[in-house]
Parts: sequence; structure tokens; C-alpha cells
Amino acid sequence: MTKTSAKKYLSAIKGSKIRHLTCEALSRSMGIYPDVIASDLSFFEPMLAMDLSFDLRDIIPALEGYIEEQEQARPKEHQLHSNSLELRGYESVSDFVYKKMTINGIVSRNAKLSEDDLKILAKLVDMELKPSKKSKKRK
Repeated sequence: MTKTSAKKYLSAIKGSKIRHLTCEALSRSMGIYPDVIASDLSFFEPMLAMDLSFDLRDIIPALEGYIEEQEQARPKEHQLHSNSLELRGYESVSDFVYKKMTINGIVSRNAKLSEDDLKILAKLVDMELKPSKKSKKRK
């Protein structure tokens, strides 16, 4: 069960005005077969797969707890962005290679580049290729 599908089921259950909400009634409002709903929600209540007359409002706390666990389990990853300030330190690709990959003026084959460095290098390459791409389009 994914967090997104759990949220969909939770909102459908809470949004329903029926007192005793069964898989049949929920399937009419969501447009999903009752057997599919029962198999998905049997993760929270195993008896649901056998008894389709089970009240789905009883599993609301379990659904809410599951959603909270999933949100806490994977914090959002910080994306690395190379902005124009980082690019200002380098005039061209050759300048980047000279500053990052040389030792005493000799290119080192053992030089390791981080993800940030590779992104900066890719942007520098794109910047150097833009004029040649524009001139090819004009011809």
C-alpha cells in the first residue's frame, strides 16, 4: 500500500456520509471494485478480505497512523543546484579542468569530481555549446 493510495482511501472514507460504510458503498463512490478495495485495505484489517460488510470507519486510525509513519520515514531529499554564483568562478571548461583536475599544472587521472562539480561542468559545457548550436540553426 502506498501513501498516496492510503490518502485516497482515507479521504473517501471521511468524505462519505454513510453511517456504516462497507466496501460496496465505497466502491460506488470511488469507482473501484469492492474486491480491490478489500484487498488493499486488508493490510490494516485482515478480516476485511473475508467480510465485505465490515465497517471501514473502524480502520481510520490505522490509516492515519500509516500515513504519518510514511511521511516521517522518508524525509525529503535536498536537491543540489549549481547556481550562477558557482559558475562565475570559472570562465570555461578548460579553466574548470585546470582548477579542479590538475596538480602543479599536470592533469591528474586520479582526480575525483563530486556531484556538484559534475553539474557545474555540465552547465559550462552547455554554455560553450550554445553559440555553435545557434550558428548551425541560422545556416
